[in-house]
This record gives sequence, C-alpha cells and structure tokens, in this order.
Amino acid sequence: MSPRKKQRAAPLAYQEREFMESLHARPLRILAEYYKPLVRFQEQDVADTIVIFGSARIASREDALAELRRAKKSGRSAAARARVREAKNALGMSHYYDEARELARRITEWAMGFGNTPRRFVVCSGGGPGIMEAANRGAADAGGKSIGLCIEVRHEQGANPYISPELNFNFHYFFMRKLWFAQLAKALVVFPGGFGTMDELWEMLTLLQTGKMQRRNLILIYGRRYWNEVLNWRAMMRWGTISPQEYEVLQFADTVDEAFARVKAWMEKYHLEPGNEWLE
Repeated sequence: MSPRKKQRAAPLAYQEREFMESLHARPLRILAEYYKPLVRFQEQDVADTIVIFGSARIASREDALAELRRAKKSGRSAAARARVREAKNALGMSHYYDEARELARRITEWAMGFGNTPRRFVVCSGGGPGIMEAANRGAADAGGKSIGLCIEVRHEQGANPYISPELNFNFHYFFMRKLWFAQLAKALVVFPGGFGTMDELWEMLTLLQTGKMQRRNLILIYGRRYWNEVLNWRAMMRWGTISPQEYEVLQFADTVDEAFARVKAWMEKYHLEPGNEWLE
C-alpha cells in the first residue's frame, strides 16, 4: 500500500477569517477592541481625556452657508423650499461647530503645557463629522494630538481628517467604544445633539450616579437654549426621579470662555495629578 501524501497544514486559528468572524469568536473580537486601544494609549502615553460630544449633523458656518446658497438655487418646489428651511436651520446651529472647535483648541493648547510624558487632558471625540470633527479640528489647530473613537454605522461618513492617525480607532461594538469614552475621561462636554449624544450623556450620568465613575468627573452641558427645550432637568427633580444632589452633578455653559474656565478650574482642582485608576 502506497504511503499517503501529507496534508497541507491547517491555517492558524487567528488567521482563519471565517472563524474569526464567527459567533464563536465574538469574545476574541471584543477583547481585541479592548486591547488595541489600551496598547495604543500606553504607547502614546495618554493619561486622560476631555471628551467632546455632539451632533454629527452640525456643520461649520462655512459649509452651512454653502449649502444655503445651493438650496436657494434649487428651484421653487415644495422640496426646494423644505431644503432652504433645513439649510437656514443648519446655519443657525453652525455656531456650535465653531465654538466646539475653539473650545478644543483652547483645551489642547492649555493641556500641552503639561508636557507629553504623560499627555494630559487629550481631546477625544466620536471621530465622525459635525461636533466631533470640530473637536478634533480644534486640537489640530493648537498643534496637539486628539483621539477619534469611530463606530461602524450606516449613516456616518467615516473618520474625520483631523484625528491624530496614531489615535484613530474604529469599533464594531458600541459598548466597547463607550468603555473607552468613560475609562480615560476626566470631563464630558456635551454640545447639542440627538440620540447618540444623549446615549453617551446618559451612560456617563448613570456611571456617576451608581458610583462606577468618580463623582469628581465633570459633566458640562453646552448650550442652555437647546438643552432646556429638549430636556427638562428640573421636572425630573420635581417628579422625584432624580435627587437635587444628582442634578447638581450637571454644570452648564453658553460660551467658549465660560466652558473653558469651568473645564480648566475643575481639572486644576481635582485632576492635576495623573492617576492610574483607568488601569484598574
């Protein structure tokens, strides 16, 4: 009987795409979304972050004006009139983009004064367009690094061009992305936004309420005119669903000067010494 030919060696498990994308390998994918950022943050000596969040749909004034000009040329149909109304609304909201950009620039310029070993109070965004782009852009204006925690979803346009390449991440799992928003954050600055912005805000507030995150972390709500119409915080107190002490976790700002002063004062009061609690 002739000897059998040797079989070709099977691929290594982690090199087999079909397996790595299977349901059984989900724990490995989840771990990868934890360890890759962990290693990269350690390589870049990132100690902590200031998270700036807000709507992906808020454009810069320049882009909003350009869209309004295009809309006015699109005719007189009902659809064209609706487009003009939307463009005017976008122009009215565009100041939030420019203010987020300026706030991120000031925070980054101030934080760079602490040096790079470790890097303190690094601006972190969700990595997409709108307010997220403004945050990364402002950090780039100051000549500093910034983080983008992108997520694979259908309606967003991918990573914005202002994220530092070595701190540009893309997540599949929302909960792993949320972990990295919370793990390093010393402050969350919340600009006007929709479901995604509220999701991140509620996550942080719940972590503070339940003691899973330090109460010394700052939650700064930017833009009272928007947020007081969208959310009635005081009604929650009146109905007894939150306590006055829980409401007092929130701070508010309406200008870049006010927001920067609050962030700077809070960090100087509670967080000047970098801690390793995010490694716990």
